[in-house]
Amino acid sequence: MPVNIRRVRPGEAGLVLAFIRELAEYEKLSHEVEATEAMIAEALFSSNPQLYCAIAEWNGEPVGFAVWFVNFSTFSGRHGIYLEDLYVRPSHRGRGLGKALLVYLARECVDNGWSRLQWAVLDWNAPSITFYKSLGAVMMDDWTLCRVTGPALTRLAGSAN
Repeated sequence: MPVNIRRVRPGEAGLVLAFIRELAEYEKLSHEVEATEAMIAEALFSSNPQLYCAIAEWNGEPVGFAVWFVNFSTFSGRHGIYLEDLYVRPSHRGRGLGKALLVYLARECVDNGWSRLQWAVLDWNAPSITFYKSLGAVMMDDWTLCRVTGPALTRLAGSAN
């Protein structure tokens, strides 16, 4: 079979960073990439990693990835997966690689007794939204993603209690 999904291996942080940069370019967010190969390697391969990655291969060639971390639902009382990034190179889209990566993550959830797999998608990314809905994903339009970064994060951290 030409499709293979596997865990990232030590020494592949550069590959992961390359996929991150390609994804950022696709999302018109290249200016936000601050990560270095060393930072990715530390996150994935430290003694207590908090970040995980699967590589999608087509005929043995790495052509996509999924990066995730374990989260927790207080409502269900169980862990789950938050998918941070999913990317398949444009030349290999339409071959089932994105679905294979999501199946891999869904199996991680089921095998571990975790309650959910969730992620965010840019609202302008209609092809991805259509694809995710076809797999049974529900768009959570009543939720708004919140983020505090940079100077605002520094200010918040320094705020009095």
